[in-house]
Amino acid sequence: MKSDLERAKLMVSSSWLLLCLLTATTTTAVTAVQPKCSFPAIYNFGDSNSDTGGISAAFEPVRDPYGQGFFHRPAGRDSDGRLTIDFIAERLELPYLSAYLNSLGSNFRHGANFATGGSTIRRQNETIFQYGISPFSLDMQIAQFDQFKARSAQLFTQIKSRYDREKLPRQEEFAKALYTFDIGQNDLSVGFRTMSVDQLKATIPDIVSHLASAVRNIYQQGGRTFWVHNTGPLGCLPVNMFYMGTPAPGYLDKSGCVKAQNEMAMEFNRKLKETVINLRKELTQAAITYVDVYAAKYEMMSNPKKLGFANPLKVCCGYHQKYDHIWCGNKGKVNNTEIYGGSCPNPAMAVSWDGVHYTEAANKHVADRTLSGLLTDPPVPVIRACYRQ
Repeated sequence: MKSDLERAKLMVSSSWLLLCLLTATTTTAVTAVQPKCSFPAIYNFGDSNSDTGGISAAFEPVRDPYGQGFFHRPAGRDSDGRLTIDFIAERLELPYLSAYLNSLGSNFRHGANFATGGSTIRRQNETIFQYGISPFSLDMQIAQFDQFKARSAQLFTQIKSRYDREKLPRQEEFAKALYTFDIGQNDLSVGFRTMSVDQLKATIPDIVSHLASAVRNIYQQGGRTFWVHNTGPLGCLPVNMFYMGTPAPGYLDKSGCVKAQNEMAMEFNRKLKETVINLRKELTQAAITYVDVYAAKYEMMSNPKKLGFANPLKVCCGYHQKYDHIWCGNKGKVNNTEIYGGSCPNPAMAVSWDGVHYTEAANKHVADRTLSGLLTDPPVPVIRACYRQ
């Protein structure tokens, strides 16, 4: 027979187990019933992957057939239709973002987009007319945000027209907004052109530290929810193959992508994730989600047929045959015959729109895989990204 001491130990052990089970069940239940976040606005910082008209407003506008698939006209986006940032807006039931630089027809009531095509995290000593690098690096986008926030507060008190005031943000909503970042690809692209592999790798910590500074700036102004995209598989962009010739053995990976470029992108992403983890410790009231768009994009390269795509390395818009290249929406001559770089018949089956940017179908795949929380750290959907994990 068991002694009184043994019975007491058994009762304590059983009670402790029951308490643990109840705690776990309660925690799960609380997590399960968390209400959706009520984001009143989105403020985006980035490059052409999320530019909704900034570079078109600042320089030359994109032309047909860009935008024709969804907007039925050029809409400032480097795609046939919507970008991932557009799908984020849809998921949060907010309007598509107006570009900060677009002075006509813009509405900033529910956010603003500071991204421009060709933007980098760090300032570059180049002009857009040389290699397409935007003058609006991330620090400039943050400066624009600072000005936007201050000026909109002034204007809201000065403007008497209700119609005009409805186009301005509410100051109390900046703290409740979602702040999205999708930038870094062009820093690596510049590095591939101007540095050795070792030199570029050595710059990555400094690049991501600049992004961290941007997050801190917004946090100090009251921003609390951040959705940070990593960079995609740069080696899978078809533009890499345009002038490549016959690649050396081992130059490409099993999906036909440039191996060294993807390895550099993964190194960037490793450092970025480390930085995000450290920011969570430093910014104790912030909810910061790291979003693995690299994985979502590489899925389309490694398993296109399963996802409903054709050859992911084939460009949909433009004329690219051997060494003759006419970019999307442009005209040129091949063997004295004028050729127009038009769209393919079915962009919905294409991954690459113009050799550098993705189709709407590809962007939707990225959105579907990330906004649900399947490829995020922590694994939370964007509609609950406001909760610090």
